[in-house]
Parts: sequence; structure tokens; C-alpha cells
Amino acid sequence: MNTDTDADTYAERVRDQRRKKDEFFGEHRRSPIPQSERADFSGLNYFDPDPGYRFEAELHGHDDPERITVETTQDGAREYDNVGEFRVVIDGDEVTIQAYRSPGDEYRLWVPFRDETNGEWTYPAGRYLDLDDPDDRTADGEWILDFNEAYNPTCAYSDRYECPLPPTDNWLDVRIEAGERDFER
Repeated sequence: MNTDTDADTYAERVRDQRRKKDEFFGEHRRSPIPQSERADFSGLNYFDPDPGYRFEAELHGHDDPERITVETTQDGAREYDNVGEFRVVIDGDEVTIQAYRSPGDEYRLWVPFRDETNGEWTYPAGRYLDLDDPDDRTADGEWILDFNEAYNPTCAYSDRYECPLPPTDNWLDVRIEAGERDFER
């Protein structure tokens, strides 16, 4: 961000996305919030938007993507292809974070992670980023990795959902004080 105006515009865009998500969670029949809790739902908890957690990064593709099995919150398992990694600097620390795809999906990257805020400020099991091609790409082809868009999996709201857990390769030794915070009932 080059100017205060750019940062203000960015923050307002993030807040607008959050307002829409809160409206969906509070009112839509497909909300992960249990119907019995929606009347008291006043919105999700978020860190303030911070452009310092938005990165334009190259995906360093793996030559031979490995198919991995990821455990879920209900003792199940799902398969993903580990297609590459992002390398960014967060608060002075170099961080490598793996990107995955569901088998057969050519357009969406799934970037699950845990960080040093889990269990204190954020959902204990971790959070996710979804990146869509071409929507989350720059004109130069880099990916936009924006932790302000990090969200809790649906199992954070109800145990009727089964969610994949972030692989240990994406357990980060940094605090990412961006995106969605833990859901408070």
C-alpha cells in the first residue's frame, strides 16, 4: 500500500466482505451457525484489517506434487495434492507455507495453517485460506495471499461438520494477527 488512502480503501473492502459474511451467517439457511443460535448471533470476531498481512507471492510449484492424506476433526481423512509453497516474510521471519489442491481441481488452492495465535485468539485447530485462479492472481501471475481473509473451518461453529486439519508442514512459528478470530458463543 502506497498511501493512507490505499490502506483506508483496502480496510473498507475487507470490512465490507466481513459484513456480507456476517449477514450470510446470521440469516442464510446454509449458515454453519446452528439455527438455535442464530437469533443471538451478532457477527464473527476479526482482527482489524492490516495490509501488512497481504502478500503477492510466487507459488513455487513442486515438480512432482505429492498426494497426502489429511486427518479431519472427526477421525476421518481426506486427500489433497501438495502442489507448491509460498515464501513470505511475516514480522521479520521467513515463512514457508504449503498450498494444496483437491484431486482434480485445477483452479483453487487450499492453504490451511496453524500459527501462534491458535487457542489464544483464534480457533485452536487452525484456519484456512482459499485462493482461486484467476481471481486471486495479480496481472504478473503472482498469487495474492491475504491473511486478512483467513477464516475458521465450519467445524468451529458446529460439530455437525467434519473439517480437515492443517498438515504439520503448515504449523507456523509466527503469530498471524489477521483474519477471523475464534468464534464465541
